[in-house]
Amino acid sequence: MTSEQFDLTPAPQTVGLFRAFAALGGLTVLLGLFLAPQRMWPDLLFGSYALLCLGLAGLFFVALQYVSGASWSVALRRVPEAMAATLPVGAAGLAVILLVKPSLWPWLGMSWQAAEGYLGFKRVWLSQGFFLARSAVYLAVWLAFALAIVRTSRQQDASGAPELTRRNIRLSTAFVIIFSLTFCLASSDWIMSLEPKWYSTIFGVYNFAGLFTSGLAAMALLVVWLQRTGALKHSVTRDHLQDLGTLILAFSTFWAYIWFSQYMLIWYANLPEETIYFIRRAHGYWKTLFLLNFIINWVVPFLALLPRGNKRNPRVLVTISIVVLLGRALDLYLMILPPFSGAQPVFGIWEAGVLLGTVGLFALVVLRALRQAPLVPIGDPFLPESLHYHA
Repeated sequence: MTSEQFDLTPAPQTVGLFRAFAALGGLTVLLGLFLAPQRMWPDLLFGSYALLCLGLAGLFFVALQYVSGASWSVALRRVPEAMAATLPVGAAGLAVILLVKPSLWPWLGMSWQAAEGYLGFKRVWLSQGFFLARSAVYLAVWLAFALAIVRTSRQQDASGAPELTRRNIRLSTAFVIIFSLTFCLASSDWIMSLEPKWYSTIFGVYNFAGLFTSGLAAMALLVVWLQRTGALKHSVTRDHLQDLGTLILAFSTFWAYIWFSQYMLIWYANLPEETIYFIRRAHGYWKTLFLLNFIINWVVPFLALLPRGNKRNPRVLVTISIVVLLGRALDLYLMILPPFSGAQPVFGIWEAGVLLGTVGLFALVVLRALRQAPLVPIGDPFLPESLHYHA
């Protein structure tokens, strides 16, 4: 088995399409920062956070497979590894926002904190210096783990040393633990604190559920595409697709459970400092999107992926993966944009341009990463077991 058997040469028209998307997104951002900055900065946060989450989802999937000792996913592991390459891009976008436009977070001002009566630890936590320092630590730790885990995996292609698998198991164990803590804090810092008077103790878990479900959907899209047009057509089978479909079904249900838990507990307690979040999103023009969010992210994938045959059907899996990714975009829109949009949802040229640019940039970065190593980890000792996997 040689690396030449698993090279990727994407069609020029495919690359050209995504380059056009990325260029359109870049042009939209440049124009928007001058013509509509009040809309562009939140949109830029949306795109950067979405890219960051997709990269983290890929890295978390790889780490989870190492920690659990799973062998079925070895044949498709290069796909989530390539997704992790979007981490630096999302981190760069977020860093620009944090340094150039910190006023996006309304609590970044000592006078505001004093007016709200924030004292002691809360006043220290809601301070610009500590906020930026925490953000730098989150991003640096994630990038360091991504570099170490992916580099070790690729080194194994040449040596085939089992010790490299054991090294990645140790790295992955540490990453899973650290990621579970840092991502919950980061999502609260960057997203929940856009509305600082509101809080939810399970907001980090809710964000993780959306992160991983959308990451699995993006992975399924890439795997099916590589199976149809690339070197994975002889190494990934319908059994692998079935497991991906099962994971999407499971984690979309987990997302729905956390979504309902958060809403139900806040509705039941009926505390003004908690209900303000849902009053804004579950009434008026936002109500339709609020209900659609639950339908797209859970009802549709749940009903479609329940039958075993649908999870093994590439066409169904692709369709549901696209639905899940659209649902994730809507979910992020509902988390980020309402504080900046007022009583009526706004979606125009600026939002559409950023969305297309995010898609294009994600695809280009992943395609580039896929071409930097064989599409299958040929040195992994568990690869033969994965190639002959039966669900």
